[in-house]
Amino acid sequence: MARKKIKYIYNPDTLRYEPAKPKPREILGRVLWILATGIVFGGVVILAGWRFLASPSEKKTARELEDMRVKYELLSKRTELNEKVLTDLRRRDQNLYRAIFEAEPLPGTMAEIGAGPYVKFEGLSNNELVTFSKERIDHLSSQIVAQSQSYDRLFQLAKQKEQLLRAIPAIMPVHVKDLTEIASGFGNRVHPVYKTQKFHAGIDFTAPTGTPIYATADGTVNTEPCGGGYGLCILLNHGFGYQSLYAHCSQILVKPGQQVSRGQLIGKVGSTGLSTGPHCHYEVHINGEAVDPVNFFISDVSPEEFSKILQISQNASKSFD
Repeated sequence: MARKKIKYIYNPDTLRYEPAKPKPREILGRVLWILATGIVFGGVVILAGWRFLASPSEKKTARELEDMRVKYELLSKRTELNEKVLTDLRRRDQNLYRAIFEAEPLPGTMAEIGAGPYVKFEGLSNNELVTFSKERIDHLSSQIVAQSQSYDRLFQLAKQKEQLLRAIPAIMPVHVKDLTEIASGFGNRVHPVYKTQKFHAGIDFTAPTGTPIYATADGTVNTEPCGGGYGLCILLNHGFGYQSLYAHCSQILVKPGQQVSRGQLIGKVGSTGLSTGPHCHYEVHINGEAVDPVNFFISDVSPEEFSKILQISQNASKSFD
């Protein structure tokens, strides 16, 4: 280690060389240099502390910001999941409209929702994060409203579909224990009275007088008489263009204008009118046209029983009316 050089001057009074005393200017210069060095060093320390050592409030703000970013990422992922679920619901919704209710979906539910996978938050400012989240949630909310309206319409269609199903004459009017009791089917038959070929617009169920006759669908008892040699006759209006007719009754148990339900007792088998024996002549009309009733026996017979009914009705060549 180098020794510090000491300056000596000759003292004529003592006749000796003595260490030279620093001049006031030199002392002042040294003091100023020390002060300047201290100020610079202190400034560097303060700057470094401000740059790398955050205050408690700054640390709290930084933690809150990081927590907000993490929550935004979770919210964005959940929003993406909700968009996927809503997309799947919309597809099922369209299938319900087309496949079951034979209707077109509401226009508002056809547009694709969402804007793809969530946008990562890196590089976005807080304002941009808030704006993007708000726009995405607003869009999702509008799609939920549209889907809700679509389900309201589906509910109405379902009610109409249920009413339609209840209006279809889907059961047999007489509980036939032996299927050979179907005497005559739909089509050209020999009339038992006129002995000529005539079109038979329904099916004849032979049964003892007084056998119960049941409504084959929900409906209203018609207020006008049947006429045409049908004797005591019941005509039910089911709506959606469907009607059912029950002729040659021995007794009618309902009144004109009365509401009836499928399976409700409405009359009893007889042989009134132009008839050669006790039976229930049963017809089904769609928009005023008679159709083969056998095609509607779908609710209370097995496939094997239906096949036998169809065979018997087609083979019978003589009617009871």
